[in-house]
Amino acid sequence: MQSNSKSGSRRSLNSLVSFYSSKILLISTLFIPFHSISASKSNQQSMPNSQKLTVVAVDNPSAVFSNDQFQYGFGYDLVKTYAQNLNVELDFKTVPDNATALKLVAQGKVDFAMTTAKQTMVEEKKLTAFSVGCGNFNALSNNALDTDLNWVFKNAEDPKTSRASGFICESKNNGRLNQLSSFYNRNMVDENEWDRVQDNLTQRMPIYKANFKQSAKRYDIDWHLLAAIGYQESYLKPDSVSPTGVRGLMMLTSDTAQAMGVNNRTDPAQSIQGGAKYFDMMLKKYEKIPQPDRHWFALAAYNMGPGALDSIQNKVKKSGKNPNQWLNIFDYLRNHQSSNSRYKQTVTYVTRIRAYLEHIKTTPQLLNI
Repeated sequence: MQSNSKSGSRRSLNSLVSFYSSKILLISTLFIPFHSISASKSNQQSMPNSQKLTVVAVDNPSAVFSNDQFQYGFGYDLVKTYAQNLNVELDFKTVPDNATALKLVAQGKVDFAMTTAKQTMVEEKKLTAFSVGCGNFNALSNNALDTDLNWVFKNAEDPKTSRASGFICESKNNGRLNQLSSFYNRNMVDENEWDRVQDNLTQRMPIYKANFKQSAKRYDIDWHLLAAIGYQESYLKPDSVSPTGVRGLMMLTSDTAQAMGVNNRTDPAQSIQGGAKYFDMMLKKYEKIPQPDRHWFALAAYNMGPGALDSIQNKVKKSGKNPNQWLNIFDYLRNHQSSNSRYKQTVTYVTRIRAYLEHIKTTPQLLNI
């Protein structure tokens, strides 16, 4: 909440991708050498006739993570931004392995696939692919993202192939790639810390599981997400207190607790109910913002307060950027965190909850609690 001592007071193509000049993108640095792709100019006439972009992705943490209510992830967000820039609907599905993804591309059933397939595997299918990093593998590796992640197309000479590769390299040049990789940093929680997190969740989450599930059902929230918020707030300790007076498992301020109908902040059932109600209010406040960004906005507001987040949105808007895109908010917070500790706390808050949620949802031991 607003004064938590641990977590703090809490994306057409410019028309299309215009390749600046016909020679500006060097193929040798643009692609993984699966096949060479001719970088021809894009223009309005080369836009796809279809109003839908059909993409499949291999099931990989660097590509996409499916929550019960929405999809998100480094690769998914990159594809979603591309679809938005093309002004088309995105039809996005996951498949279990690279072989399935490549088969769908070869059969022409999808526009492209996002895979981690090796060069030989792509060449065997006579397909073409390029890295999502446009040669900037450090942006991926530094954030523990899979450097083999690529977009695979059926034909190197198809205009939509060069259009997509242009978008990828534009994303590298304009900073979008760095922003996305930073937000989806899989090193957010130190590797040595995960053992402690696992022990805490294993011991404490079963105690409050019924409360999380009941409150989450009432407000149509994924209970695992609610538990992840609770863990970030208090390590699931109902008697937690901060020097500024926020307390309880969901670390509610006195005013927020009262507004949410919580009489005893240290009562775990009341605290979880109050936290769920307040988070639901934040989701409703940002209901016009599409997923997955809406949840990141709601988490940031839960942490730093909606007024503070509104102020940041205004500053982002004045800078000429879209204030309703999470990456722009995240970038502002990150770029100004040295001068405002609350910004750094909110960045840590949202990214850690994302990491805890993924851990809970992918750890059989916790899912079976």
